Amino acid sequence: MSPCSAEVLLVEDNPSDVELARHAFERNKLAAVLHVARDGVEALEFLFATGAHAWRAGRRPPRLVLLDLKLPRLDGLEVLRRVKADPRTRTIPVVMLSTSSEDRDVKESYGLGVNSYVVKPVDFEQFMRAVATLGTYWLLLNQVPAEPPAMGSP
Repeated sequence: MSPCSAEVLLVEDNPSDVELARHAFERNKLAAVLHVARDGVEALEFLFATGAHAWRAGRRPPRLVLLDLKLPRLDGLEVLRRVKADPRTRTIPVVMLSTSSEDRDVKESYGLGVNSYVVKPVDFEQFMRAVATLGTYWLLLNQVPAEPPAMGSP
C-alpha cells in the first residue's frame, strides 16, 4: 500500500455490487485498498482484528466503511451498532449503502450513528458516480482524527 493510499472496507454480499465498487474506485483513480467482507460477522472480524482477520492486530482501522444494510449472518444495523459503540472504531466514517429507501431504515441508521445513508442507484453509471463521489469525499476531503487507535488495542 502506498503512503497516500487508504484502506476501505466494503461490506457487501452481492458480487455484482462488489465488482462495480472496485471498478468505480479504479476508474476514478482513488488511492485506496478495497477490502471486502461478505457478511456482518466477517466485517466485525475485520474491524476488530479477530478470527480470520487477527492478522490486522496493531494496524490502523480503515478510513471508510461502506456498509450494506441487508447482510447474511449479521445485518448492517447490528454491525453499525457495534462499530459506533466501541471507542476503537467509533470515529471510522460509516456510509450505509443500501437498496432500501425505507424511512425506518434511514432513521434507525442515523440513530445508531451512521455518517451518511445512500440509496444504491440501479443504473450502472449512476452507481459508478455515487461510489466515486463517496470515495472522493470520505478519502480526500473529509478530515479524520490524527491518530486513530490501532486495531486489536484495548
